[in-house]
Amino acid sequence: MIPVTPSLALDERDLDERFIRAAGPGGQNVNKVSTAVELRFRVGGHTALPDDVRTRLEALAGRRLTLDGEIVIRADEHRTQERNRAEALARLVDLVERATHKPKPRHKTRVPKAERQRRLDHKSRRGSIKAGRARPRGED
Repeated sequence: MIPVTPSLALDERDLDERFIRAAGPGGQNVNKVSTAVELRFRVGGHTALPDDVRTRLEALAGRRLTLDGEIVIRADEHRTQERNRAEALARLVDLVERATHKPKPRHKTRVPKAERQRRLDHKSRRGSIKAGRARPRGED
């Protein structure tokens, strides 16, 4: 079990790691060694995620979520497999931990009547200033 919060842990049976060759600079090391990690986490697997956490996790995952319900995280920043594995796992734990936070409910508020009146007064004042800049009409 991989701890996320004191009350939530991820089951290792839901994780699947694949090692692939990393792209980018690195000389022969890039061509010979599979150091990049592709971590897959089954959202609907053995881990007991509450429904609200699961829906927030799927929303946070965005395009990392596949049609099969797996979150795919790829880590290839480091030169060693172990550091990339740790990086991918840390990113997954952070994502799940962010999904456990409930968003604060938004309360509707109204603009006060005095504020609306001040805005309208300001608009009419600005309108009269701009009207005063107009060219005089030919009503002699």
